[in-house]
Amino acid sequence: MPKINGNEIRPGNVLEHNGGLWAAVKVEHVKPGKGGAFAQVELRNLRNGSKLNERFRSADKVERVRLEQRDQQFLYETDGMLVFMDTDTFEQIELPAEILGDRRPFLQDGMTIQIEYYDSEALNATLPQKVTCKVVETEPVVKGQTAANSFKPAVLDNGVKVMVPPFVGPDEDIVVNTETMDYAERA
Repeated sequence: MPKINGNEIRPGNVLEHNGGLWAAVKVEHVKPGKGGAFAQVELRNLRNGSKLNERFRSADKVERVRLEQRDQQFLYETDGMLVFMDTDTFEQIELPAEILGDRRPFLQDGMTIQIEYYDSEALNATLPQKVTCKVVETEPVVKGQTAANSFKPAVLDNGVKVMVPPFVGPDEDIVVNTETMDYAERA
């Protein structure tokens, strides 16, 4: 595995640190008036989700880990476990539903998602950036409210609440950004 300097760490990098696998969430380069510059890095453990704040000087060497990314198709959920199938080998794996966190409601039957592996261990799952959902209920449009850039609450078919523009009504399909969990556009 390649070693990189402490000042080369970027958000999204996966590092081997203190015997664990950590993803860099936030990186802030600090240059104090006294002493050498360093990178203040917020790390998240990929196995248990714990967080850690660490300082890396440019002379510090850390191991950067490359994760293998595979496209897998979601088949079904059973007893809190999600069953996925590799689209190339047709091999099936089970992962805990917690791997998706609060984005779990956006997972739909037959959806292809990207799962990141370290050796043969699945560490992370990423949904497509945009998912189409149906609006189940929303408030009616108030006349004259469309002039301002205002949003109203809406409940989607998967139970998630998002803010939508006033022109979106019930039974309409909308596209939701799964990273920010915000309305993106009409479908």
